[in-house]
Amino acid sequence: MARDDELIGRLRQLSLVDLDALLSGASAARYRSLLDTYIGDLHDALSVARERMQALLAVTATGPDPLVLIDAAPAMRARDGAKDAAERAAGRLQARAEACRALARLDDATALLLPRLFEADRRG
Repeated sequence: MARDDELIGRLRQLSLVDLDALLSGASAARYRSLLDTYIGDLHDALSVARERMQALLAVTATGPDPLVLIDAAPAMRARDGAKDAAERAAGRLQARAEACRALARLDDATALLLPRLFEADRRG
C-alpha cells in the first residue's frame, strides 16, 4: 500500500506541472531539455503505473470464485469446516476489493497524465 501511495503521489505531482509555465521563456536548447525531461518523467511514471495496474488486475481476475460456496446445498454449508471455507472466501473478497480500490486510485491518477504525455509529444 505504501508503494501505491508513493506512486500515486508521483503521478499527482507530475499532473501539477503546467507545461506552458515550465517552458515559458526558455531558450531553444533549454526548452528541448525541459520538454525531454518532462516527457521522460511522464513516460516512466506511466510505465510504472501500468505495471502496477496489471498486477492489481491479476489479483482481481485470478483464483477461485469466492462466492462459489453459495451454490452449495445448505447442508454442505452447515458442515464442519464450512465456516473456515467461508472465512477464506471472505478474505479473498476483501483482498479483491482492496485491489480494486487501489486500481481505481491509479486509474484516476493516470487519467490526468496520459493526455499530458500526448500534448508534450506534440510540442516536441
